[in-house]
Amino acid sequence: MPAVTVSDITILPRISDATQLRARRVQSITTAPQGYEGEGFPVRRAFAGVDLALLDPFIHLDQMGEVEYAPGEPKGTPWHPHRGFETVTYIIDGIFDHKDSNGGGGTISDGDTQWMTAGGGILHIETPPEHLVMSGGLFHGFQLWVNLPASKKWLPPAYQDVRANDVSLISTPDGGSLIRIIAGELDGHVGPGSTQTPITLIHATVAPGAELRLPWRKDYNALVYTMSGHGFVGDEQRPVSMGQLTVFGEGDAIVVRAAAQQESRSPNLELFILGGQPIKEPVAWMGPFVMNTKREVLQAFEDFQKGLLGSIPAIYKEDAKGPATPLDVHNAPTTLQEG
Repeated sequence: MPAVTVSDITILPRISDATQLRARRVQSITTAPQGYEGEGFPVRRAFAGVDLALLDPFIHLDQMGEVEYAPGEPKGTPWHPHRGFETVTYIIDGIFDHKDSNGGGGTISDGDTQWMTAGGGILHIETPPEHLVMSGGLFHGFQLWVNLPASKKWLPPAYQDVRANDVSLISTPDGGSLIRIIAGELDGHVGPGSTQTPITLIHATVAPGAELRLPWRKDYNALVYTMSGHGFVGDEQRPVSMGQLTVFGEGDAIVVRAAAQQESRSPNLELFILGGQPIKEPVAWMGPFVMNTKREVLQAFEDFQKGLLGSIPAIYKEDAKGPATPLDVHNAPTTLQEG
């Protein structure tokens, strides 16, 4: 169950009636393959099989869990580098600790988001806290990679923590959907996350049988990932279910309807909705580095091997599971991808 809820949705601000806006047509629906990340936690690769040009400015999206860990089972990632983009980690249920080569760190839990601008380069690690490893428990969240334009790829690393109680909460005119704006703007309502690349990021809960019709910026792309439940997308009413990504075409509004009957374990339709202004620059991506050219990616690997992206602070050495290698790092494709 999402951590951020309200007892009375009728008291929330409401978005404008979008029934007269031109609905975006469904361009594609893909099913995320399942796999394992880091030290072995389960993920669904939401963007697998989708052209990078349709995702721009986004690069990668993992749904982490939902999994109920037994005592001793919770897992994280080893130390690994990043350069050239931002990571956005949204925890719906559970706890994640972050530590980095700048000596920073923090804990995010139920409904929190951590925004890390890797910029010119950093090493970091994400793990469940020791007490959660001992006790086990529910873990569910997302990690999104947001590309940076060439002019910002060398920014100094930076962080922002978006706490659950800071997220902007609004509803649809009929009160059938709870909309959590994590970052960006929707119909004049602004989320707390500050972004280097113009985007909007939303977690929406749609009640059975309700329709979510969101006004959406024409200059943004529109992606809707179904994290749980069943429903229909677009005015075409194409069916979708858990683990499927819908890419919408041009238009003024995103339309999703929840099926009238939902499973008892997922009583509502839960959606991760995102869109942004395409950067429209060449993309060269391999492993943890997202740059503009192959030469820049190879340079990032060289810099990492030379220790130029930072080193593990001495106080965290005991957390290291061995050094990360160029092709054994968080979310690493093993071939160079260009788009």
